Amino acid sequence: MRYFPAFMDLADATVLLSGGGELALRKARLLLPSGARLIAYGATPQGALASELANRIELRSEPLSAESFSDNVRLVVAATGDEAEDERAALLAREYRVPVNAVDMPHLCDVVIPSIVHRGDLVVGISTGGAAPVVGRRLRERLEAMLPAKLGEVISFAKSRRDRVAKALPGAKRRAFWERFYTGNAPEAVMAGEDARAELLFAEELSGETPGQVHIVGAGPGDPELLTLKALRVCQEADVILHDNLVSHEILAMCRRDAERIYVGKKRADHALPQEDIGTLMINLAREGKRVVRLKGGDPFIFGRGGEELEALKSAGVTATVVPGISAAIGCASSAEVPLTHRGLSQAVTFVTAEAGGGGAPDIDWNALAALKGTIVVYMGVRRAGDVAGSLMAGGLDPSTPTAVIANGTRENQRVMRADLATLGQAAAELSAPAVLIIGEVASKANGEELLSLANEKVAA
Repeated sequence: MRYFPAFMDLADATVLLSGGGELALRKARLLLPSGARLIAYGATPQGALASELANRIELRSEPLSAESFSDNVRLVVAATGDEAEDERAALLAREYRVPVNAVDMPHLCDVVIPSIVHRGDLVVGISTGGAAPVVGRRLRERLEAMLPAKLGEVISFAKSRRDRVAKALPGAKRRAFWERFYTGNAPEAVMAGEDARAELLFAEELSGETPGQVHIVGAGPGDPELLTLKALRVCQEADVILHDNLVSHEILAMCRRDAERIYVGKKRADHALPQEDIGTLMINLAREGKRVVRLKGGDPFIFGRGGEELEALKSAGVTATVVPGISAAIGCASSAEVPLTHRGLSQAVTFVTAEAGGGGAPDIDWNALAALKGTIVVYMGVRRAGDVAGSLMAGGLDPSTPTAVIANGTRENQRVMRADLATLGQAAAELSAPAVLIIGEVASKANGEELLSLANEKVAA
């Protein structure tokens, strides 16, 4: 380990920056949050540094010199991009016993400026000693994705209450309290900007009460990389995960490994648990103080019965939040290269379901829907695709209207079938659920197999 990791207190100290171009600008962006006084030498008014940060740092057109140093200079950064000039700045800094960082010149560096992840008082520095900066950058990107954007606010909330916890709890219990706090419900409220609720949850945690919470989470259409960062975080913090049959194994593998998993999926004529029992189960688990994730395919508020579950939880006095997911319509359409709106083809999108409660047909005004002339996305439509097409044609929609059936959208076994409205039922019969139907001119852009239309068959005959 050539470089020993340490953090410098630069608040109100002076940092000298040699250079005014793009290299100096990158370093200045990193240094500004430290509270240091930045003075840039060799910074012309036309340079990148001056154009972005002219009002936030001091700019000097002359090069770094002996006269630049004062008693409060803590760091010199050589970032002109000119090897000879940066070496001169580094030697000058050493003459005045000030640590130096020379960009892309590790042999001249006393210190290196790492890749930084910053969340308030939490600062993570990543360094490869200049040997592999791309690796450091990629690791930083992963940490940026893992750490909530408002984690700094949670840390600040906890910091302001440390004395209160110290007075209330002895040493051993104090550490256990903080372990519970950071994986409990109060941080969620802090990040949501709900200060009053955060204080209430904090007080309950401190008094020994640990109320549970339910997150109703959209898992997206199947591709694990389409899971949102917030969804991933709450899944990794859950005590219990209730999941349906549309949640892929790959997504479940990303959840907390020791969390209890309960399958509550619904297929046609095959419900693992009735909806009312799912609500009761969530309520009971939350009342036991557990962190519950109700994990649903797609988005829970688009034909996912998330609204019903949220109402049941609130009626029971259980704290609940909703984490949206990429809907099946959006995910599948994008994966099949179908723009749901497109200038000149479609200016509106309508989502409908082909299945009503109890497995019957939904009460939809198909005549009005056919008259909209936009894009129609049908959920749960494979079994009733022929009926849907017939209803739309009866409502006046042209039988030659392009359609697409997208089965297992965004997954490795995705399959897309293009057809016209007249043969939509036949195309759907070629595929299996889960699938969405897209009806409208935009469906002609779908990247997939094509079913020969009835019109073409007649021409061929």
